[in-house]
Amino acid sequence: MAEEGRNLGADDSSDDMEMCSLRVLEVEGSPSLTLLRLMGERGCTMGHLMDYLQTLGNSDALQCLKPPALQILIQPQSVALICGHNLRLSCHAVGKSPVQYQWFKSREEVPNSFSPELLISPVQLKDAGFYICRVNCGDACEFSQWAQVDVLNVTMSYAPGQSYQSIDRRLKLAIHPQSQRLHVGETLQLECGAVGRPIPRYQWHRNGVPIPKATKRKLMIPQVMQDHHGRYRCEISSSSERMWTNEVDVVIAPRISVQISGAMECSEDDIYAIGGDSCELFLNSLPEQLYATDKVALLIGNLSYQNHPQLKAPMVDVYDLTNLLRQLNFKVVSLLDLTESEMRNAVDEFLLLLHKGVYGLLYYAGHGYENYGNSFMVPVDAPNPYHSANCLCVQSILKLMQEKETGLNVFLLDMCRKRNIHDESTPNIVLRVTANIVFGYATCQDAEAFELSSTGFTNGVFVKFLKKRLLDDEKITVVLDRVAEDMGQFDATKGKQALEIRSSLSERRALTDPILPGDSADLVHAHSRQWAKAHELPESMSLNFDCGAQIKLGFAAEFSNVLVIYTHIVKKPEDMSFCQAHVTDFSLDLDVDPKEMNRETPEETGIYLLSSSLPQHCLYTRLSSLQKLREELVFTVCLQGTFAAMDDDHPIFWTKSVNIGKPLIARLDLHRAVRRNSCLQTCMMPHSPSQSPCHSPGPEHQHYLHHGSHQDYNRLSPQHAQGAAGGCGFSCYDQFSQCDFDRTYESDGLLSSSGKLSIPIEATEDINELQAVFISSLHLQPQ
Repeated sequence: MAEEGRNLGADDSSDDMEMCSLRVLEVEGSPSLTLLRLMGERGCTMGHLMDYLQTLGNSDALQCLKPPALQILIQPQSVALICGHNLRLSCHAVGKSPVQYQWFKSREEVPNSFSPELLISPVQLKDAGFYICRVNCGDACEFSQWAQVDVLNVTMSYAPGQSYQSIDRRLKLAIHPQSQRLHVGETLQLECGAVGRPIPRYQWHRNGVPIPKATKRKLMIPQVMQDHHGRYRCEISSSSERMWTNEVDVVIAPRISVQISGAMECSEDDIYAIGGDSCELFLNSLPEQLYATDKVALLIGNLSYQNHPQLKAPMVDVYDLTNLLRQLNFKVVSLLDLTESEMRNAVDEFLLLLHKGVYGLLYYAGHGYENYGNSFMVPVDAPNPYHSANCLCVQSILKLMQEKETGLNVFLLDMCRKRNIHDESTPNIVLRVTANIVFGYATCQDAEAFELSSTGFTNGVFVKFLKKRLLDDEKITVVLDRVAEDMGQFDATKGKQALEIRSSLSERRALTDPILPGDSADLVHAHSRQWAKAHELPESMSLNFDCGAQIKLGFAAEFSNVLVIYTHIVKKPEDMSFCQAHVTDFSLDLDVDPKEMNRETPEETGIYLLSSSLPQHCLYTRLSSLQKLREELVFTVCLQGTFAAMDDDHPIFWTKSVNIGKPLIARLDLHRAVRRNSCLQTCMMPHSPSQSPCHSPGPEHQHYLHHGSHQDYNRLSPQHAQGAAGGCGFSCYDQFSQCDFDRTYESDGLLSSSGKLSIPIEATEDINELQAVFISSLHLQPQ
């Protein structure tokens, strides 16, 4: 073969050259590429090609092939590491003669640094800075790129053989910022830090908003004003990862001046030192800072109903609120599509995280109803029709929260509040008189709640406006009042949906209040471990196969019960022409659709919300309903590949079994029968309707309703809106027929007319694309 190549280069085979030249007549044909391919097939080397170009006298092409006299192959990389660890920077070059190295820190030579690798052991704070390497080869000289070294002053202990830098060089947080209390005019200094290679990037945020030009590891604001108070945290990122520090409170207190036999300026501490009755006058005028001993939130979104119309918005709503509440330092449990027993067990786990002074928040999005002032959340497995015994009563959960002596109880209910004519139960829930309860109903009593949707995924009406206000440093009732005002300006839902707020809150408690564990620090720590137990992701891993290929297996959490698995080819043998790894053989408990596994884009497998945070060029698989997992999650990673030397294209397969235990919420075994009956018992206690704090219209006020044995769905379908909205419409599921359109409904396999009635369920359509002409066409029939 080599001899044929030399003949081609030296003798210039006329037939081969003519064949290559004729490629110019083809679409996208290339004589040069054809010639190179032909020479490669005949085993020609770079030397043969250079001889051939020299024979043709093509000096320009020949010059491109000649290697430079000196070339740097490996550049040093910036790195952030812990003080006391080993610093290693590498720079490798090749040349026609032996290569010499000299390292510099800024403009100063590093003593005794004449090798390709610069090693400083142990690294000290003074070693931080910028490094560069000069490479000499005869008369040729090249400089490497600059490498920044950031040294973090952190005191930590490690187990034998343990390092703070992971094997795969992922970012690891080493320094979190600390809360501060300052006076006007002082200097604010916040510091954070992460180790990793390359060096991380930083962006500081205040109250969820990026601070302009605050892109250093240390944030310093001289001469602070009261406007600088708020909640600070830093976003730390690399090319493939992103993480957040803890969020901390910065309190800016005003300076207080008092007159004591003459004029002088005193700080708050000075006033305490001076003493006297006059001091109390000034200090008592300062607003008291309220604290939470901890913050816990349970977010449930039910959308994939078995016996009722499915929804879209709950998934997006829960995802957005999860991210916002985490910015407020809430421990968030976010769950999708729970059955009745799973919802009850999830509430029990939520209650375990509560204790005295904790801020507890419950958000629910899905089907629901309200009878006699009691709100009921409908699980995804609720029968048709459903009753209170199939649902969870919100007031019963509040009663259990009160027993924990929580500091603030917030309920955000994004569901319908129509009366359920199939449910005549009147549960008796006796609540304590406490001044710490806030209810935010997405809609008024006896009304529907609407969601926004289109070809993609968007929020419901409530969360569309709530997420714009949730981070405001205001009393929670003030925040909800502003959300109600915003919703009131939304033309599409005027007269159909309005936020209703009920509150017994007497103090200025806000979701932005700082956390101060106080005497319950040990209890907070124990509860933090309990919460972390349900949010531990499996460690990413590298799998080595016998063929020489290496696969990286990574994991991400979209919700507390939704796991994303992605596979990436790290290394494949040179003679392997095709290589791909996919996951398979999952537990039947998870009910994974094979058509939505191992897709080339996250969106193809249903990962719409987390896609921008995942690494690229992988195969993705989404595992939902982890709460149903009864055993440890064991699956198979299958590698398939083909080799260039093989005559056929049939792939060869290698497999490895992987066990990642019980990931995320699966550790809590929510699939079991209800373990504690407290939530169940409080939902079933009979009482007189007159004892309820408020009433939905009773059966005596519903004499015009048609009572049937089947539940029917009255729906304004998108097709009815095509003339006015281009195929997208505003639809609602009502308890009784409301819109003047001819419709038929199907329930339990039976067709019924529009005169039949249904129990309340939510709306689904794209209000954003709704035109005014269509909104005005939604006339309600007089009752």
